[in-house]
Amino acid sequence: MSFGSSLLSKVIEANDPSALLRYGLTRKDFQTDGERAAFEYISSYAEKNGNQAPTAEMVATEVPTFQPEFSIEAPFEYLAKKAKETAAMNDFANTADSELAKRFNQAQENGNPQEFFDWLKIIAEQNIIRTSVRKTVGTNVVTDVDKFRAEYEKRKAGESFRIWNSKFPALNKAIGGYVSSNMYVVYGKSGRGKSAITLEEVIHCAIQGANVLIWSMEMGWFEVLVRIYVSLSGDQGVALTEIDGQRMEAGFDSRDVRQGKLSEEFEAGFMDFIENLNTIIDGNITVRAVDDKDFDSRSLKDLKADIEQTKADVIMIDPFYYLDYEPNQDKTTGGAAAATSKKMRRLAGTMDVVIFAITQAGEDDATEDEAGNREIKLPKRKDVKKTSALLEDAAVLIPVDTNVREGRGLIGVNKGRDGGEDEVVEIVYLPQVGLIKQVAAEETDLAAFGF
Repeated sequence: MSFGSSLLSKVIEANDPSALLRYGLTRKDFQTDGERAAFEYISSYAEKNGNQAPTAEMVATEVPTFQPEFSIEAPFEYLAKKAKETAAMNDFANTADSELAKRFNQAQENGNPQEFFDWLKIIAEQNIIRTSVRKTVGTNVVTDVDKFRAEYEKRKAGESFRIWNSKFPALNKAIGGYVSSNMYVVYGKSGRGKSAITLEEVIHCAIQGANVLIWSMEMGWFEVLVRIYVSLSGDQGVALTEIDGQRMEAGFDSRDVRQGKLSEEFEAGFMDFIENLNTIIDGNITVRAVDDKDFDSRSLKDLKADIEQTKADVIMIDPFYYLDYEPNQDKTTGGAAAATSKKMRRLAGTMDVVIFAITQAGEDDATEDEAGNREIKLPKRKDVKKTSALLEDAAVLIPVDTNVREGRGLIGVNKGRDGGEDEVVEIVYLPQVGLIKQVAAEETDLAAFGF
């Protein structure tokens, strides 16, 4: 018995060619040339004749290599699933015969067994996906009330999606926090603090209990860890620093940590501090950095694997344009970047995670006053570089500009799916001592910080 043949026969007998669409059947799900030809004939006939199926006699005449069966009692869903499973198993067997030994030997010759396992995993995942049979389409507003009620209760209990609060209260109020299944795009001109600001946000998520994955494709792992440790120490106020005669609580000096030049006293304090990070961070932070020897492939497929392995809730991509782009199927200018943006947005949804994607803003002539102080000015929506798809795919578009010389900066909202557009947050920006925070209302003039 061929499940494909039985399925097509039932379509003819029940005059229900829509079943082929309902259960997602394609030409690849049928085993013989006759079945495939019958599938194409039935589909074509239905399309031209008001979704009517041809008769058994018509199919037998048009496709002599296919002979319809009669009185098929098995339901469509069962037949569709069995047809898909049989096709997947046969295709896997064919692939194994032609590719398995070659791929295995190639991986051994390259001294990279992971290459073989990655290929095997891809083949297995592809076959698992193609055996799935769609039972229903979407969610019915009237009849799926129980489904809605169950999801509502899960969200009420914090078991479905998660919201991670921003470190900056005004930004958090404007956008309502960072919601899982969404992509957030942070952008700014080169050297204006977009990475530092985003790092503050993901660290704050980790403090709340998130498992954070950082893909750092510009900085090495040691530099990233220095920034994280210094930021955390700044939040804890482990040291005092003096800015223009004003003493304030801050963190360890990043330059001294980076160069290994902490004083004996500060070094002991620093080592004790990082030894007890579990008392500060409820979640976890995993860093994949540009100098990691095994970080030479940076596709979204690799990202998905890392998310699964680290069980990440929040991901930081720094920067987006250093990813290995998806193929440019449309052969259009910027098509590869656009395809990658769209697929990353889908990845956030299917994996139920928050993704921060960092990109550049267009450069222009900075405005300076007579004393040489540069005007801090947030980039606009149109200034998003690399691909405009990021603008469209982002749940929230977050522009950043800072002036480290003056120790201040701005964070804004240029697009908010749930509101908050045009919000501007003023911050103290002293990343060298881990001091990046929102200016309180009574500190608007930054006088409390010596500025």
